[in-house]
Amino acid sequence: MKKIIACAVDGIKGIIVDVEVHVERGAKFYLVGLPDNAVKESHYRITAALKNIGLKIPVRHIIINLAPADIKKEGSAYDLPIAIGILLASNQIVFDDVERYLIMGELSLDGAIKPVKGILPMALKAKEIGLKGIIIPKENEDEALFLNGIDVIPISHLNELLDKLKSKDLIANKSIKKTFKQAKKQLDFSDVIGQHFVKRAIELAASGGHNILMIGPPGSGKSMLAKRIPSILPSLSELEMIETTKIYSVIGGHKGLVDQPPFRNPHHTISDVALVGGGSHPMPGEISLAHNGVLFLDEFPEFKRSVIEVLRQPLENREITISRALKTNTFPAKFMLVLAMNPSPEGNYYQENSMYSKQKVFKYLEKLSKPLMDRIDLQLEIDPVSINELASNEVKVETSAEIKKRVVAVRKIQYLRQQKTNAFLNEKELKKYCKLDDESMRFLVKTGQKMSITARSYSRILKVSRTIADMDNAKNIELKHVLESLQYRSLERLKAFLG
Repeated sequence: MKKIIACAVDGIKGIIVDVEVHVERGAKFYLVGLPDNAVKESHYRITAALKNIGLKIPVRHIIINLAPADIKKEGSAYDLPIAIGILLASNQIVFDDVERYLIMGELSLDGAIKPVKGILPMALKAKEIGLKGIIIPKENEDEALFLNGIDVIPISHLNELLDKLKSKDLIANKSIKKTFKQAKKQLDFSDVIGQHFVKRAIELAASGGHNILMIGPPGSGKSMLAKRIPSILPSLSELEMIETTKIYSVIGGHKGLVDQPPFRNPHHTISDVALVGGGSHPMPGEISLAHNGVLFLDEFPEFKRSVIEVLRQPLENREITISRALKTNTFPAKFMLVLAMNPSPEGNYYQENSMYSKQKVFKYLEKLSKPLMDRIDLQLEIDPVSINELASNEVKVETSAEIKKRVVAVRKIQYLRQQKTNAFLNEKELKKYCKLDDESMRFLVKTGQKMSITARSYSRILKVSRTIADMDNAKNIELKHVLESLQYRSLERLKAFLG
């Protein structure tokens, strides 16, 4: 009996699977251990692949057990470990150190090895249990080469692996360790003319990791501003890169390391499962794909009510738990939420001859529920930029690099003080780091009574005030910081219109 070490992925975590191969007299093939149809079909792919490279599956009684047997084995990634196990058990090849390597890959009928999903979680699991290295498809190597402490051996064809085993030349590819994939060119804030108030608010949101809502007529620049937010966010740390890449690795279709904050912009027709994740075998959704980055929901009221309301739990807990009959998976969801919307279906209720009555505007805005709005730290009303300002050649605009430099400096203050951004402070930390003097507290209480501020809104105001103080490099929160924080939650024109 021969044992090959493989790996399954549960959520975004790797689970070691032992591929045990037993060969004896007979002429039957058994594959056990709760395999799905794709795993069961591996017999045909392996048979053709071995035949096309001059080898064969022996006409013997072959039993393949995928242990532990109570975990569902899915996909075609078990082709390569099963093939190696059969060749070892039938004495067609020699691999003395086989139990020191994790082996995964899909086989083509000609023996080529195709990429598989979830390589990074698998590599992390192999490193965790102390394996020497991993043998994976060539196209998946960029995900794993970032890790230190484990050999990565990329293979593009079964013959290539057999040649390496024959010559005992399993040399790890270490030449590009710690080489990050270059990010695509980002949009820049230097393209945005005017909107100084909104730019200030966006810089504030980026500095503290706060959620933001922008309400304005078409053409006011909401989408243009939102799409440039990733360009001012700090680059991901090594731990954040691994966290984020694990999610994209499980989804598949992404090559290399995610080294910049992700930006996700789903269409308003998205389902709640696609947004939060799920399925019969739960997979991450858009909110997890936005982990450590930005989730931008444009035309926010056009999203289904059920989709909007499922945002409330991850906004609070920074993770999403998906429960099914047989399993429960928790996916990370620490993202900056950016919402944009028109004031009315017509586009602008400020126009004197608007054809929309208050009742129609009420209906349009009813999805902005109080519980959800309480979780939005900054709420802005945006005016279009005047044609004179757009046509002016004398307007000086800041680049994203200039703004990012300030954002990074403010984030550094927060991490030195509390090891997290202000948006993620809990109630205990709020009392410790967001104390107000008597004058500021009296003013906030008085204003809060007029604005009907809830306990959650009160916490959000304190967090934003703390970030504004950090931007001023102030040790304590002052009255001017509270005043600025409150102006980002007013929506006065909207309230005046609705009466």
